[in-house]
Amino acid sequence: MTRINLKLFAHLRSYLPGEVVDSTSVYECENDHSINYVLENLHIPLEHCHLVLLNGVFIPPEQRSSQLMLDGDTLAVWPPVAGG
Repeated sequence: MTRINLKLFAHLRSYLPGEVVDSTSVYECENDHSINYVLENLHIPLEHCHLVLLNGVFIPPEQRSSQLMLDGDTLAVWPPVAGG
C-alpha cells in the first residue's frame, strides 16, 4: 500500500478525501500508480490540474501518466488561476 500526502488548492480542495488539515490529506492507493491515476481516481478533471508538484518538483503534463507515486511522496496540485 502506498500512502501519499495530497495537497489540493483553491477549488480543488473539495476533492480531498478523508480528514483534511491545511489543504492536505493522506491518500492510500495500491503500489505503482501514476499521478494521473491518483487524480482520475479522485474524479479530479485533469484539465483543472495546471501546476503539479511531486515532492516540490514540477511534473509537466506529458510525464504525469508515467510518473509513479512512492510511499511518503507529497503531491501538490493547483488549478489554473486568472487575475489582474
